[in-house]
Amino acid sequence: QLDPPPAPPRTTSLTAPAPQPDPALRERKKLRTRIAIRRATYRLISEQGYDATTIEQIAEASEVSPSTVFRYFATKEDIVLAEEYAPVVEAELRNRPAGEPPLESLRFIMTEALTAFLASEEEELRQRTRLMVEVPAVRARMTETMSDTAKLLAQALADRSGRDPDDLEDRVLVAAALGALREVTLYWGEHGQEGDLIAMIHQALDRLEGGLTL
Repeated sequence: QLDPPPAPPRTTSLTAPAPQPDPALRERKKLRTRIAIRRATYRLISEQGYDATTIEQIAEASEVSPSTVFRYFATKEDIVLAEEYAPVVEAELRNRPAGEPPLESLRFIMTEALTAFLASEEEELRQRTRLMVEVPAVRARMTETMSDTAKLLAQALADRSGRDPDDLEDRVLVAAALGALREVTLYWGEHGQEGDLIAMIHQALDRLEGGLTL
């Protein structure tokens, strides 16, 4: 009589392969954490002011550790200015028709992103604008982050047109368009956030397209 074949080795927690995390799930968790931190920050600032709000308070309110806050945002100003549209805006710019004038492409993506922001997070946009007007550190950091965004968009324009990635005309055009967006936003904030922000941006870009003749 033949001996029965040996039983297969039992799989234990030590031998079972570790489940691999879903990259998409991991990114969604990161996004939820970023949003939770940002919303807690805005809530605290609205209750007690910008200067009185600390990273430790933000961490406690968003149920994470201070080190986690710093892992996502280098400074408090970065939390205030954080938004999740930059990758979407860059991708949208790359998808615009190849023959479309660059300024028209920039006009489209800027106004589309702002329209979406107003529709989903209008109160945060208004609070952010107030802080840009009232807090010099936030305004200075906004200028820095816009410079980083300008590089991404100039690269996208250059890739779309086949020009050199460091093309000066692309950089100047993007910087001018984003500068117009910055000044319109500040003007809107300085004047009680009254008026149609989208229409004001179109007006500024029309002036830019017309050669800035007064």
